[in-house]
Formats: sequence, structure tokens, C-alpha cells
Amino acid sequence: MGLLDRFKKNQADEPIAEEAQVAPENDESPAPVDSAGESSEKKGGLWSRFRQGLKRTRAILKTDIRDLLKRDGSLVDDAFIEQLFAVLVKTDMGGGPAGSICERVKEDFRGRVVHLEEILQLLRTEIRDRMDQPEQPINFATEGLTVIMVVGVNGSGKTTSIAKLAHLFKSQGKRVVLGAADTFRAAAVEQLTIWAERLDTAIVTGEQGGDPASVAHRTVAEALETGADVCIIDTAGRLQTQVNLMKQLEKIRRVISNQVPEAPHETLLVLDATGGQNGISQARGFSEAVGCTGIILAKLDGTAKGGIVIPIHDEFELPVKYIGQGEQLPDLELFNADQFVEALFADE
Repeated sequence: MGLLDRFKKNQADEPIAEEAQVAPENDESPAPVDSAGESSEKKGGLWSRFRQGLKRTRAILKTDIRDLLKRDGSLVDDAFIEQLFAVLVKTDMGGGPAGSICERVKEDFRGRVVHLEEILQLLRTEIRDRMDQPEQPINFATEGLTVIMVVGVNGSGKTTSIAKLAHLFKSQGKRVVLGAADTFRAAAVEQLTIWAERLDTAIVTGEQGGDPASVAHRTVAEALETGADVCIIDTAGRLQTQVNLMKQLEKIRRVISNQVPEAPHETLLVLDATGGQNGISQARGFSEAVGCTGIILAKLDGTAKGGIVIPIHDEFELPVKYIGQGEQLPDLELFNADQFVEALFADE
């Protein structure tokens, strides 16, 4: 039985783990801000930054697939399909999308000699179709306060991503209030407080071990009282069980919606691009608990394998809204699917 066949059997026989994987705790100490307040990495546009961030994935796709194909092409048979499947899984796109793409390769090329550019073009088309989404900025309230919940495991880049969002909104002329509702980890409150000071932004905190929903309530109340445009609420990334996590997040949502109808307007999941397949279980756990509306893909640098966004988009229909590349406040960009795919297959 080949690798692809074993994957299909496991999909049918094995239950999917329901509990989200939790990354090790990792303090996200704010990085120094340069004097110009600009990104520490001059990339020359989003496409160039994608290209840098996806270089590891691109190397797998182009180098490993090139190795599969002889100078004069290779016959597409079962052995070729198995090897192609193994290469695609290495990009972190997961067995589901990799298996579907291999089925398409079999339909189009089985029994004939195929060349590198033919395979790369098929991969480019298949991945682009799977990632089909327009740029999706924040869904702001039509009038009044916009409330955003941010969820994710500790160490994912959640605190820094919140600071980047606040910086983005302030640059658009919006008044922002932050809520440090991750009361289970003192470092999270301290880090967000430092960011708030640097941003000259109001922040609401609570006692360590206190009720996160109380902090969320006071954050929204502060934002309403001061006439803020946006409030962003951090939430705990580590609880003992999935059930506790669900109850805590549901309570926060309930409290917020009682204060502002239709809130939260966005619930953003921060995923570490270097975390690999853990992102699947995290997306599943947090989506079940709180109904995520989009993803911030953090830490998309040269060490990441960006293929993880493909199975998450496939399985949960969660759009990638922003990508984080770098540690400075401006290092947050709207996700663009066309540029993402082009960067995956760009020439070195």
C-alpha cells in the first residue's frame, strides 16, 4: 500500500483529535521600534515580502519536484504520484489538499510523460483555486464601536499581532482601546501594556487569575464611554481543557454582545506560520469554541512553510486576512491570494 493509499485509509479509519494543540509558552517581548517607525526589513512591496517569507516552501515545491522529473520528462504512474504526494505534504498543505491535487495530476497526465512546467502550472492553478478569496479587511461596524476578539495559543504571535492591528487602525485615524483579557498569564498583560504605552493607546487590564469576561466588559464600556472607534480584546491561549476554553470564550462573547449588538464584529485567530500542522487543530478548536471569522498568519519568514493556510482554508473556509512579517509595528499586510501563489512559484 502506497503513501497516498495509506493516507486515504487513515482519513476513513482514524478519528480527528478535537483538542487544539498548544504551543509552548513564549514571551512576545516588544521589539525595538526604529526611529522612522518603519519596518525593519525593506522588502519593496508585499510580493517581495511573500517571496522572502515563502522561500522554504518554494524550495520544496520547485527543487523536490524538479528532482522527480528527468530532463526529458517523467512518466506519470503510481510511483510518480506517490512521490509527488510526499513532496506536497512536506509543504504543510496536509494530506487532504495534497491528495486532491495528486488525483488531478492522475486525471490529466496518467500514462504519459510530463514535464516540469506542466506540473508547476497545474499546481499553481490548483492552489490558486483553493485559496480563492478577495482581500478581506476588517468588517467594521456600520456605525459606532467595532469590537474585535483575538484568539490563539501562547507563543503564536498574538500579542504582537494585536499591537500591529492597533497601529494600523490608529494610522487610519481611528481611536483604539485594548483589553488585556488573558488574565491567566501575567506576561501577556505586561507585554500588551508595553505595546499600549508605545502606541499611546488606552488599555484595560485586570488582576492575574481574574475573570476575563469582566475585563472584556470593562474594555467595551471604556471604549463606549470615550467614543472610541475600535476595541481589541486579547484572550487566553492556554486553558486546561477544550471545554473550559469554550466556556470562557463563549462567556466573553455573550458579555460583549450584551453591550454592543452584533459584537464581536470580528474574531481573529492568530496562527504561527512556523507551527506546521498544529495550525489545523488550533483552527478546529478555536473555531468550535468561538466561531472565528478570519486568520492572521504571523511569523511568515524564511523559516516558515506557508502551505498550512491551504488546508485551513479548505476545511474551515476561514479567510486569511492579514500576514505578519517582522517584529515592527508596520509589519502587517492584507493577505493577497494572487501574490501568495505567485510568490510560491517565483524564480529565485
